[in-house]
Amino acid sequence: MSIDIRASEPGETEEPFGLALGRQGGMPMVTLISIFVLAFVALLAVAAPLIAPHDIAAQSLLSRLRPPMFAGGGADYPLGTDHLGRDVLSRLLFATRTTLLIAGAGVFVGVGAGTLGGLIAGMLGGWIDECLSAVVDAQAAVPTTLVALTAVALAGTSPLVLVLIIGFSEYYKYARIVRGQVAALQGYAFIEAARSSGASPWRIAMRHILPNTFSPVIVLASLSFAEIVVLESSLSFLGVGIQPPNVSLGSLLGEARNYLITTPWLAIFPCVVIVMITVAAAMIGDWLRSSLDPRNRA
Repeated sequence: MSIDIRASEPGETEEPFGLALGRQGGMPMVTLISIFVLAFVALLAVAAPLIAPHDIAAQSLLSRLRPPMFAGGGADYPLGTDHLGRDVLSRLLFATRTTLLIAGAGVFVGVGAGTLGGLIAGMLGGWIDECLSAVVDAQAAVPTTLVALTAVALAGTSPLVLVLIIGFSEYYKYARIVRGQVAALQGYAFIEAARSSGASPWRIAMRHILPNTFSPVIVLASLSFAEIVVLESSLSFLGVGIQPPNVSLGSLLGEARNYLITTPWLAIFPCVVIVMITVAAAMIGDWLRSSLDPRNRA
């Protein structure tokens, strides 16, 4: 048995968080557009190896800094070329693929670590809860970018290390929410009934408590995705994220900053993609937050 703990008015019939989505009527147009944009960008990123017209590392110094087609360039380089004559479109597709993979994996790591930590702290309490709370408060007091920069300097810049660093830099948000949900659930009658029936703490945690943390965790993950995209782009822009020959949206911006006056499109294209991803993810997160809020239920 599991309930949505936020529907806490006396006598109110409680329902799993997922049913709330079906009670909100039609989806707003801005949310539909956001889902379409994010799905379209993700589809292009997945299909990058198939649709990219050139190798991302192929250089042609005789073709360097060509403009895109709409600015008088040729069809062989639809979005122009960079300072080494590499195709901007191909690099943009693979950069989007890399950024989305790192952001998605970072969210997964953060959700997993934060949910597990918050669940353990809330269930066991005592000094374990106090220690985790101290770690979480300390991490929340330090800027995320500073934590990530320090960790990258110590651990290196491989994609796997970057994913772990980005994920663990965000885990404290999930730990706080899950720990709070666990603490709020402890006094509910169905938890007491499960204990009285002889259910083990592990079964109570996994069967009755964990499902009730899904709603806020899903909302936070959707909102954090946009933040992680910006964080990864910032690290790569500073040169401590994705390293050549790999490419990400942030590294494209880092390479383009020396050519902003003469060839601004080198920076405009990755900026547009970053804005599209972050705005779409934020809009979807806002809709999820509104839809899963029991105060908005009919």
